[in-house]
Amino acid sequence: MQKTRLGKTELMVTRTAFGALPIQRLSADEAAALLRKAFESGINFFDTARGYTDSEEKIGMALSDVRKDIVIATKSGATDPKTMREQLEKSLEKLKTDYIDIYQLHNPSRLPNPEDPDDLYQELQKAKREGLIRHIGITNHRLDLMKEAITSDLYETAQFPLSSLSSDADLDLSDLSRKHDVGLIAMKAMSGGLITNAASTFAFLRQYGNIVPIWGIQQLAELEEFISLEESPPVLDENMRVIIERDRKELAGGFCRGCGYCMPCPAGIQIPMAARMSLLLRRAPWQGFMTPEWRERMDMIDGCLHCGQCIRQCPYGLDTPELLKEMLKDYREFAADHAMPQSSPPSHPFP
Repeated sequence: MQKTRLGKTELMVTRTAFGALPIQRLSADEAAALLRKAFESGINFFDTARGYTDSEEKIGMALSDVRKDIVIATKSGATDPKTMREQLEKSLEKLKTDYIDIYQLHNPSRLPNPEDPDDLYQELQKAKREGLIRHIGITNHRLDLMKEAITSDLYETAQFPLSSLSSDADLDLSDLSRKHDVGLIAMKAMSGGLITNAASTFAFLRQYGNIVPIWGIQQLAELEEFISLEESPPVLDENMRVIIERDRKELAGGFCRGCGYCMPCPAGIQIPMAARMSLLLRRAPWQGFMTPEWRERMDMIDGCLHCGQCIRQCPYGLDTPELLKEMLKDYREFAADHAMPQSSPPSHPFP
């Protein structure tokens, strides 16, 4: 399995990395089997976060005996040094390790002041001096903030959404990170599941030698597909470009990436899925979304409180309530066209 140098960290990581967010949805035994299969297949880079419920704990249970052979990246969404230290200690405990290879600020709304002793960066430096973390990274969905982080030369890795759908401005991060010797990690390489041809985005990103995608993996079949792609990398030929161009046309404009920063919704709406429903119905097997459970979830959009929370928290600036309304309309039309009975109004009370 190919490895690459992750910027100034000097870490040699596999160009296929394991994104551990989805293993939250697996049992401990299922997660352990998947993680061991990934390791035994040659993957040595695993990315998680304190905010991913029991993801860290599952990695610790499955891979602590091979700790010296793997690279672990985790994240803290803390906004003050005390909370960050508490989260770091909890991550070390759950991961069953005494150090973390890459400790990342998790999608901050601003960069901390490196000169302020009461800000986060000083705490990161202190933890690094103590040997608790080895490298400092950052993740973000905002291009301007990510460019600022990379050019500051304060961060050794940068994690940003990159895929075959990315704009030229987003992809320019490859050159910028290379210039500053920052390891560039691609999240959302499948665009939250909207890209259905893994080979196309795999081939597209592989042309950038310094981009390391972390693939969110939940099923053995998904892992095996990425292992197969790694063993025999697809060529970015004309056929692949046709697939990518079709995806770009179908997914043009403002669409929900499913990042989940809008959650939790006070009205109980499952925004990351509901706000992409039209695309999911047409780009994935639609039958699974026509169950009574899903129809009830979509009907909950009628109870939107219009509180504005999802708009304020969306890193892509989407008008989420309006998007949800469009998705509900399309969902109901799709159900009618496919002769699926509509559910009764949801029983959830709304103010």
